[in-house]
Amino acid sequence: MEEKIIDILKNNGQAMSIDHIRERLELTTVEGLKEVMKNLNQLEDDYKITRTKKNNYMLFDNTNFKIGTLSVNSRKFGFVDIPNDNSYYIDKRNMDKAIHSDKVLMEVIDHEKKEGKVVKVLSRTINQVVGEFIYKKNKGVLVLDDDKINVKIEIDKKKTMGAMDGHKVLAKITNHVKDDIYRGEILKVLGHKNDPGIDILSIVASLGISYTFSEDLIKEVDAIPYEVEKEELIGRIDLRDKQIFTIDGDDTKDIDDAISIERLENGNYVLGVHIADVSHYVKENSLIEEEAYLRGTSVYLADRVIPMLPHKLSNGICSLNEGSDRLTLSCEMIIDEKGKIIDKKIFESVISSKKRMTYKNVNKVLEENIVPIGYEEYEQPLRLMHDLARILRKEKINRGYIEFDIDEAKIVVDEKGTAIDVVRRYRGVGENIIEDFMIAANEAVASTVYYMELPFIYRIHGEPNAEKIQNFLKLLRVLGYKINARLDKVTPKVVQSILDDLKDKKEFYVLSSLLLRSMQKAIYDYNNIGHFGLASDCYTHFTSPIRRYPDLTVHRLLKKYLFKHKIDNETINYFENKLPSLAKHASDAEQTSIECERAVDDMKMAEYMLNYIGNEYEGMITGTTTFGMFIMLENLVEGLVRIDSLANDRYFYDEETSSLVSQKNKRGYRLGDKVKIVVTAASKEKRTIDFEVVDNRRTEQFQKVKQNDGRKK
Repeated sequence: MEEKIIDILKNNGQAMSIDHIRERLELTTVEGLKEVMKNLNQLEDDYKITRTKKNNYMLFDNTNFKIGTLSVNSRKFGFVDIPNDNSYYIDKRNMDKAIHSDKVLMEVIDHEKKEGKVVKVLSRTINQVVGEFIYKKNKGVLVLDDDKINVKIEIDKKKTMGAMDGHKVLAKITNHVKDDIYRGEILKVLGHKNDPGIDILSIVASLGISYTFSEDLIKEVDAIPYEVEKEELIGRIDLRDKQIFTIDGDDTKDIDDAISIERLENGNYVLGVHIADVSHYVKENSLIEEEAYLRGTSVYLADRVIPMLPHKLSNGICSLNEGSDRLTLSCEMIIDEKGKIIDKKIFESVISSKKRMTYKNVNKVLEENIVPIGYEEYEQPLRLMHDLARILRKEKINRGYIEFDIDEAKIVVDEKGTAIDVVRRYRGVGENIIEDFMIAANEAVASTVYYMELPFIYRIHGEPNAEKIQNFLKLLRVLGYKINARLDKVTPKVVQSILDDLKDKKEFYVLSSLLLRSMQKAIYDYNNIGHFGLASDCYTHFTSPIRRYPDLTVHRLLKKYLFKHKIDNETINYFENKLPSLAKHASDAEQTSIECERAVDDMKMAEYMLNYIGNEYEGMITGTTTFGMFIMLENLVEGLVRIDSLANDRYFYDEETSSLVSQKNKRGYRLGDKVKIVVTAASKEKRTIDFEVVDNRRTEQFQKVKQNDGRKK
């Protein structure tokens, strides 16, 4: 009925009374009136329609009013992020008592500049906060870790849980007192702010990520055997004699994928991807399963992993450890010499990994022709895998697979968790082989169920917002770059051609990062729309059930559909109802884990740079804003040069060129420029690093940038 009401209002073109709407719906009874009112109220609550002063109804004004999430920064202004739309700038005077992360109704006050003001707080997502507890004038006060949350929280002495000055605590906001003052109560004392590891634990707790398991859950885990038992092998294909092995990082303990390879006489490859059968141990409706659902994913941080499953499972019976019998789900693919999967089988199996290989040693074999001790009998299979991986990657690139190839930082910590180095994370041939093989398996599994037309969970990546791509290309033209891509339709091949045109430029990292930001985020969904970034028509996550709940769900669905043949109406209806909300929850949990990882990285980078205040470095401008510019150093540490620290002139932000422009000579700083800086400050608490430009001069000649004479200075 909601869709019918929207269509009626759309076709009518003006506000309508409830009686007119009822007439169009042909619902004239009292029960009909109740049903219409119920749907009108829901549409109004969802801001799809609005009510006039005369109590008539019309479509919600999506042009001048938007609904989104408010993100506030430490300087107290913010942006409202609109799903599948732009972000709108919100001045601190236009917040209307909204705080960071609130879902808000915003009125657009300047369409050209993308500026708005908050007119109503629709919902508040933050009700638990983390901060330092102190006594101030005999009153308990919480100094929040997140300075974007601009509120004051007072704690009654009876609700402190014994917290003392300097303790980091998790607290609940209970009620609003006045203005920006709230009351709260302490839920958990995390530890003293100077205790090792409390800095990271504070971030974890602030995001609501569970990091301990209940006693009842541990009892459930203890009942699971440490080794595979004979009766568990019934009905499984025995692959224990096959040459199957794993390739992972040096310190990986939760190993959930193993691989095997053969070459047939006709030239085709037989690739086996064998994944830990976690669903065999994590039963539906168990405490372990419920907790795994809530967590959604493991979280990998600088000095620890917060696992989705307890260690007895993630590092024990579910981990494909060398020389141990393990239950698996295998995807065996026959792949031709052009990289096409011409046949596939998915089945329950048991394996015994013959070798726990590391990326470092595999890269020695394939990049340096050095065969480490213990790898001699695996040299030929590794070279065969390398050949197949190159074929698969070439096939992906031919169809439009997008290679952003953006470096990542790795933070090195000591035994106390203190950051002692920041380096670029190395990605070699071994890492690419595993990525290519896992993508192949994920596509094979997804297409199998897709063509059965059964409920499933997909990994999707929608087409980028055309306006954002056009804005990016406009910036490239202003900066003087020629792009040869056809722009009548944005396809994966178009995006890859843009990257190809830029790959030899010194600013490639900056520009490819900007292009990546213009893309949508990959998410989980019940409906398959394909994966734009992979140029894949059908994709899922099957290969990491130890650390991702969607993969565990995919295993469960495969068992029901392929092995137990449960495809009756009851099963189909159950998953049709369950999977949409499961996909949404998994996507949200993934986003929270990413936010946690970034926050920890920012904090640890600031901790590391505390040791280098006063040092000079050369960096590249990676971003410009109204308040300054971000400079990235060679090791990917990024800091802010504030606009008011540029001493030789006054500068203003030119949005058209993404540059800081001098008022005197119209020269300035633009994206990709090399700049010599000095480290002036760093704050673990604020997770910030401050730079200043040495002598306010760049190491390269100033370049003129276009000035918009009508722009405010």
